[in-house]
Amino acid sequence: MGMPEPNGHWSTDGLPDLPPEWGRVVVPDDASALAQEAAQIRRELRETRRDARRRSFRATLTLPVLILVVAVLATLAGLVTVTWSRAEPSAARSAPAPARDPLPDLVGRPLPALDLVDAAQAPVPLRSLLPAVILLVDACPCPERVAEAAAAAPPGVRVVTVVGGRTVPTVGAGPTTGVRRLADPADGLRALTHADPVPGAVDVILVDRAGTVVRVVPAVDSVEDYRADLTRLAG
Repeated sequence: MGMPEPNGHWSTDGLPDLPPEWGRVVVPDDASALAQEAAQIRRELRETRRDARRRSFRATLTLPVLILVVAVLATLAGLVTVTWSRAEPSAARSAPAPARDPLPDLVGRPLPALDLVDAAQAPVPLRSLLPAVILLVDACPCPERVAEAAAAAPPGVRVVTVVGGRTVPTVGAGPTTGVRRLADPADGLRALTHADPVPGAVDVILVDRAGTVVRVVPAVDSVEDYRADLTRLAG
């Protein structure tokens, strides 16, 4: 016990069992004087316990939520990958093949020295027939297109029909005067134009006297598609 203070309270001065850093400790005679401080301490303890429970709850909740988020993201990534891999080949299959236009730099260049064959399989140098309107008739004999060309060609300009392979077709040839019918065993002209045959149509190559390609007209509908260029061939 400490010594009584002048105010009637007991002091702990001189007690060796209390840490000195506590300072001066005064114990009141009436414990009810400590009720307010005790209530404050209880409130602080309750708040401390609530904070601890909140932190524990958040820590307990965070890990499952994190696992759930990672699982959802992984699932979405898998779905996107599968959908993309399935859609890409489908898009590739549905994409139309690019059109093969005539070789852009063919016009204005010399016609290569190609040897064709006639109905007797005799070789015929194509450059020996210039100037010429050359009709590629692989996809269609089209006698009306051949007749139009023969009628519109200026004097001295030959009309030559060419079909791929070694056989010169006679079906649909007709009696058109001045038309030279040849076959192209190596398909050199077709490869030169880079134009695929269009069913029911012919392609036309106009070559002048000097052997220069004046114009390439794919899938001709009528002679009007190239009539304006015919006068350039005989010059």
